[in-house]
Amino acid sequence: MNSSLSHFLLGVYLPLGNFRYFLVVLTAALYLLILFLNSFLITVISLRPSLHEPTQLFLCNLFLNEIYGSTGLFIFLLHQTLKDVHTVTVSHCFLQIFCHYTYATVEILNLAVMSYDRYVAICRPLQYRTIMTLNKAALFAVLIWIYSFIRCFITISLTLRLTLCGNFIDNLFCHNYLIVRLACSDTQLNNIYGFFATASTLLLPLMPILFSYAHILRVALSCPQKGRKAVHTCIPHIVSLLNFALGSFLDILQTRFNLSTAPVVIRIVFPLYFYVLQPILNPIMYGMKTNMIVVKRLIWKVCGTKCRQIRFNMCGS
Repeated sequence: MNSSLSHFLLGVYLPLGNFRYFLVVLTAALYLLILFLNSFLITVISLRPSLHEPTQLFLCNLFLNEIYGSTGLFIFLLHQTLKDVHTVTVSHCFLQIFCHYTYATVEILNLAVMSYDRYVAICRPLQYRTIMTLNKAALFAVLIWIYSFIRCFITISLTLRLTLCGNFIDNLFCHNYLIVRLACSDTQLNNIYGFFATASTLLLPLMPILFSYAHILRVALSCPQKGRKAVHTCIPHIVSLLNFALGSFLDILQTRFNLSTAPVVIRIVFPLYFYVLQPILNPIMYGMKTNMIVVKRLIWKVCGTKCRQIRFNMCGS
């Protein structure tokens, strides 16, 4: 990396004036909402022994990733919103890229493993506890994070070796592809690795997803009664997959094509969609649906205990 380069200048941000304080409150509220939803459901699953199953472990891994990715984004947005000059140091920029790229990689890989878990549960229910054990699920979760970290570490290492001839990034936050475009040295190795890394990260998870849903669809068509129940349990996963695909498409559209003439609102919404809606939608779609009964039981248990204490105190007095 060019040693004379100390920071990057971020585009898209508008002069906010006093309106920035409203945006700070809104951003902080969204971040706290994401933290609460995902942390609450992780806590519920952890405290209930009946939920210590492979499916719930994958959900915990998903919720943990939402907290991780949101923290990397919202803390940065809060800082930038309060600034008049929107710059970021080189080290913080690459730290943010690492966080965003690992978040996206963990997200798609975890969704792929969850699709296989649904396939085994629906199509091979009698063998589920043999095929998908808790130890195997934990191993899958660990390997997902290890692969994501290694993949993103290589990406950043290849970018750091480049000599840059500019420091302007036309985005709300740092993006590796936009930095590579600033290079005035040879980027062939970056392009080759980027192509294969992106293809492997997107296409390889697509194989178990298509395989799993092809078999689930076959079961749904062959046995309508069982099929309705199977499809019903897969709805959160399907919605999350579609939302991930849409967010990825908008992110690619924002970074790979010149949208400088597009309205500013579009240039702001496109990069934020993937990192904001997914962390909010997932705990609602998965957690509130899957664990609603458990949550209700916990609430009633707490309320029931407090009511008995109040009655006991009243009788004692």
